[in-house]
Amino acid sequence: MFMNGLALLIIGVVLLLAGYIFYGKWLCEQWGVGEGDRETPAHTMEDGVDYVPAKAPVLMGHHFSSIAGAGPITGPISAIGLGFGWLACALWIIIGGIFFGGVHDFGALIASVRHDGKSIGEIIAVNMSNRAKKLFIIFAYLTLILVVAAFASIVATTFGATIVDGKVDKVASTANAQVAMVSLLFILIAIVFGFMVYRKNAPMLLSSFIGVLAIAAIIAIGLKFHPIYLSANTWMWIVGVYITIASITPVWILLQPRDYLSSFLLYAMLGLAFVAVVVAHPSLDSLSLIQSADSTSYVFPVLFTTIACGAISGFHSLVSSGTTSKQLNKEKDAKPIAYGGMLLECVLAIMTICAVAYAYSYNAAHPDGALTGATAIFGGGIAHMIDDVIPGTYSVLFTLLVLTYSAFCLTSLDTATRLARFMFQEFWIDSAKGETMENVSGYKKFLCNPLVATLITVVLGIILGLNGYAKIWALFGSANQLLAAIGLLAVAAWLANVGKNNKMILVPMVFMLFVTIASLVLNTKDQIQVITSGQADWGPWVQSIFGILLMVLALVLAGEGVNTIFRPKDGKANGVDKISHAK
Repeated sequence: MFMNGLALLIIGVVLLLAGYIFYGKWLCEQWGVGEGDRETPAHTMEDGVDYVPAKAPVLMGHHFSSIAGAGPITGPISAIGLGFGWLACALWIIIGGIFFGGVHDFGALIASVRHDGKSIGEIIAVNMSNRAKKLFIIFAYLTLILVVAAFASIVATTFGATIVDGKVDKVASTANAQVAMVSLLFILIAIVFGFMVYRKNAPMLLSSFIGVLAIAAIIAIGLKFHPIYLSANTWMWIVGVYITIASITPVWILLQPRDYLSSFLLYAMLGLAFVAVVVAHPSLDSLSLIQSADSTSYVFPVLFTTIACGAISGFHSLVSSGTTSKQLNKEKDAKPIAYGGMLLECVLAIMTICAVAYAYSYNAAHPDGALTGATAIFGGGIAHMIDDVIPGTYSVLFTLLVLTYSAFCLTSLDTATRLARFMFQEFWIDSAKGETMENVSGYKKFLCNPLVATLITVVLGIILGLNGYAKIWALFGSANQLLAAIGLLAVAAWLANVGKNNKMILVPMVFMLFVTIASLVLNTKDQIQVITSGQADWGPWVQSIFGILLMVLALVLAGEGVNTIFRPKDGKANGVDKISHAK
């Protein structure tokens, strides 16, 4: 074939870099990013808990770790598993990243910064209506509960020991115990790092160097010393306690330092993947070009909901407007963090295609030792590429890649829990009446309490995780992309209200709405067929009901958004294009 993995990676990186330089610069000009002496909410509303200024490398670490997680790896692997070809996947990743995902993430961050660091829900309330805000928050919150359930279950399963006849099989559980130990030690060094940097003013460069050495040390310790062997269910509740604490503690204690240090693992994983593709330049012959002959899935819309994080993902707008906007030190940092972070995720997604191609070739030659599952396909594919050139490195590389992959599930879980807490709190606030979380009273004061909002979120997520979240997980792809469409809608409405160019938002917004509705129609039809066959449990019923509700939600919000876009409010007069300096 004329194309191999190295050529694909080079072309992809060049195009993504050009998009960052030229299209990213144009977006800054159109939106007035970095103009004047505009202070960010991290400074004007600093509270030492959620609003805390972070240096660009630290915030990049948080943002990239939060939006990446396992998404840019599992998406391409799932898409290729459904029979979609490498070219179809690569085109969506590159075009989607530059013109869809990058614009979505960047726009959500800037819109939030111009609204005192508030979430997409509050941006919708100001620029559309309070009713639209309530509908969006209900939908986003339920989606985040599903994310919490899924990632808590993934983490607990990754940590959990194998139980046979009521006894722990330590041999079969060794790898999980190693991952659990390293993860626990990672939390500890993150807390120490945060304390030294933010309370003792330790130099960032020196602290980062020591932090990287500490990461290497805890990996070595965890591989040799891993005495904790607990069941997955026990780990579920332990994880629940952890994310409760992580959601309400000041970001400088855990969230900022943990995600910053985690980013070094991700950068190392990117580096390993890059080296692997360069030394092996894997053939793409094992993959089809557009779609395999035996594939029964529709390229449209299934491809565009399967590959989300590597092209465009609604979860990113929640991160941009939920945690990142509250920590942005300078507005000019928004482009490299939001737009650049999205495009870097696209690079990881392209590397994943190369890993899949190599893994498929390896599986054909070694059917007895075939790599199965997303973790094994990605980690095994990358490790085998290097091991073929440097024999004897496979075991170490595979272990490191799996540890990194697992670590990001926990990182995404941290962020998702805090975002869900924000959403729950904001639901009860009517900003049009001058309500804030600080001045509400009665039942609203109780429900807006950070601990109460977190406990409700965590209990719901853990219970769902223990009782079969997988039965409704098929809805996540559509729900996530509907979040992206609504996020774009909110940004377009805000830009219309402040008199700035929003044309770059409209095509991605309309496309994602069509993708979402088409996907929901297909999924709902399939679930109804299962129900009518008389073989359904509660899963298909929930998917059918929520599928219909999501379609209605999409149409209602689209109607309100279109009305706002074509009949904009006087946003400048209302002050939504400037930062409020009220504490």
